[in-house]
Amino acid sequence: MKLSEIKVCILRIEGTNCEDETHAAFKETGTRPEKVHLKQLMGTCPASMRRDLADYQVLALPGGFSAGDYVRAGAIFAARMKSALSSDLRRFVRAEKPVIGICNGFQILVELGMLPAFDDVMAKEPQAALATNVSGRFECTPTLLKHENRGKCVSTRKIPGGKTVMFPCAHAEGNLMLPAERKDKLLERLEDNDQIVFRYVDPSGKSAGYPWNPNGSLRNIAGICNPEGNVFGLMPHPERVYRRFTHPDWTRTGDDPNGAGDGMAVFESIAEYVSKKF
Repeated sequence: MKLSEIKVCILRIEGTNCEDETHAAFKETGTRPEKVHLKQLMGTCPASMRRDLADYQVLALPGGFSAGDYVRAGAIFAARMKSALSSDLRRFVRAEKPVIGICNGFQILVELGMLPAFDDVMAKEPQAALATNVSGRFECTPTLLKHENRGKCVSTRKIPGGKTVMFPCAHAEGNLMLPAERKDKLLERLEDNDQIVFRYVDPSGKSAGYPWNPNGSLRNIAGICNPEGNVFGLMPHPERVYRRFTHPDWTRTGDDPNGAGDGMAVFESIAEYVSKKF
């Protein structure tokens, strides 16, 4: 499939605010991103504006504060999606099409039961939670992430294993938690299934506490994928460092400001996967 034929659905509702950056990142890869409101997929809009999820090869859930993050971050967006699009979402994932959720998008995927999705592509109820940061406040800072996936996650295959990248974070609820009574067993499943994609690290590449881990997330986990590897969620924002000039240290490095930023490989991984798969 040619890159120019790959259609990317960037899904939004009221409160979503990172759709422009996500659109720009996918457009840079040569694909065809489109910002789509949930009502367009639900059909509650003029006929000329309706869209069908099956017509897209990629689904992206961008960051923001969908529906004001009332109840829990991402909960209302997820509930609306689940009520109207459950069958479409299941077919999309089973067709091995990639789904990426960034920040609020990760929260939505967890609320949907699409991550960690241990036993089905969409669990009946959430199997994890992204709780309030242990600092008790909104954290907006550059974060260092070590790529620990062994190749299952289709969204990071162009990032070498063990490489540390910088993606900035901007969230108040990113503390990944699992049910206390099954925490150890579920962590073991995540490890065995190669579902852990990124961990927060310090400049030496080792796991560390605050501020390197900005939210207190379990085992420093910053991003996970589903057992099949085509659904990926992470709290930090790769779309904000697609080019080098958006890194906070770019004036000190001497690098080409228009060169590849650390986030570019995520979007190129998705585009390359789709172009070869379909």
